[in-house]
Amino acid sequence: MRIAVIDLGTNSTRLLIGEVEKGRVRELDRRTTITRLGEGVDSSGRLADGAIQRVLDAVSEYRAAIDELQAEAVVALATSAVRDAANGDAFREELGQRFGVDARTISGDEEARLTFLGATSAHPGDGSPTLVLDIGGGSTEFVEGEPGHDPAFHVSTRAGSVRQTERHITDDPPPPDQLASLAEEVRAIVRADVPDDVRRRVRRGIAVAGTATSLAAIDQELEPYEPREVDGYTLELGACEMMLALLAELPLERRRQLAGLHPDRAPTIVAGAIILIEAMRACGLEAMETSRSDILHGAALVAAGQSGV
Repeated sequence: MRIAVIDLGTNSTRLLIGEVEKGRVRELDRRTTITRLGEGVDSSGRLADGAIQRVLDAVSEYRAAIDELQAEAVVALATSAVRDAANGDAFREELGQRFGVDARTISGDEEARLTFLGATSAHPGDGSPTLVLDIGGGSTEFVEGEPGHDPAFHVSTRAGSVRQTERHITDDPPPPDQLASLAEEVRAIVRADVPDDVRRRVRRGIAVAGTATSLAAIDQELEPYEPREVDGYTLELGACEMMLALLAELPLERRRQLAGLHPDRAPTIVAGAIILIEAMRACGLEAMETSRSDILHGAALVAAGQSGV
């Protein structure tokens, strides 16, 4: 079954068109556009006009690709930014009117479940308790369980690369006190939202989404970016700490030029790296595997009736 999935995230708008068969998704087209839909939502409580227009422009291109590849079903998911915004419903209505896209605002719990399904379907592992970490712009999902089953624990936290950047980073490059306050808030969020017993039982970690894949590309100095080289890459905690030190000392314009990093991710990658590092430390993980299979794949499997759980 040919499925199209659009993910309306806080920092990026993404498209996956794939053929789903026997519990696997074969990608036909995949696109990411940094749209910063959540820009200012944490302080204003509303989606900004400019941010909405960036998403509409991206979805216009995606709609053309969906029509060209003749997807049998279109799924659109709205996550943290739209959940938090007072004008989120009006934004979804506009998407429907312009493009015939019925965007559904999903809860943090459903976001976590779909992410776990997508990540572990591609990396089934040995059944050990596995943490799937999805660092988004407005939230970070911690999902723990055994591959092939519904997760045993999941939580959507208010730690996100856009949210924490706006709260803590005001100078370029960010000084140590701003980095420290950001890390302190993230540690407090993780301690409050992820119980000790969950963190202790984790034996394996899979990190999905743009922060993790960007760090995997930076670690390998990929130029140009090559998706196959980041999927399944092992990110060591020590390497992440070294990359954070490098990223934090560079001014934004120098960060934009760094090999492996998409220029549009440069404004929020420091906060994203801190969230990843604090999550690894909290769960006692010395390394995490990166995966390009995430909520897009999970939603495609469910739409095709092939979730397996």
